Amino acid sequence: MNQVRAFIAIDLPPSLQSSIELNLTRLRQALGDELIRWTPPENMHLTLKFLGNVPAAHIGFLKQMTTQAAGQVSPFDLTISGLGSFPNPKRIRVLWAGIHAGSELTRLQRGIEAGAANLGREKDERPFSPHLTVARVRQGMDENSLRTVRNAVATFQLGRIGTARVESVHLYRSDLHTDGSTYTKLFSAPLR
Repeated sequence: MNQVRAFIAIDLPPSLQSSIELNLTRLRQALGDELIRWTPPENMHLTLKFLGNVPAAHIGFLKQMTTQAAGQVSPFDLTISGLGSFPNPKRIRVLWAGIHAGSELTRLQRGIEAGAANLGREKDERPFSPHLTVARVRQGMDENSLRTVRNAVATFQLGRIGTARVESVHLYRSDLHTDGSTYTKLFSAPLR
């Protein structure tokens, strides 16, 4: 059966993607590309639900579910500010920029999570933590390299980057390559 690696996300305007990249310049210069794999600006988005591999025949159901969830929420603003890491500052695997938004974002994510569960997708038990992945730490680093990353992140401040109006959500296909992922927009659903 033909499978599609898929996720549902909110896009950022290109100007905001560029602003994030510009604001990370000093950190990027400190860490370079050998220790960190930086997210290309055009790939920065807010994931609402990672679906994993789904049968291509289910894309129509995902479109319906996305449309239904989006139709329950009014457009809203989100603000990007702050830098953090997963799983924690001692064991950094992912660097992220924080997302701050009101209850509409939470309602939208919960609606998509519930719709995906109704379609048989596994429910994510972790609480929703809105963020933009800006970089991933390369695997297999020695302790000195990890310390370099921790120290650079601990001393870096990422202030308020900007605000974006959210008026739609998108279903994406993700194709993995050795040099990163490419995302293809399959469908867009407007908010109410």
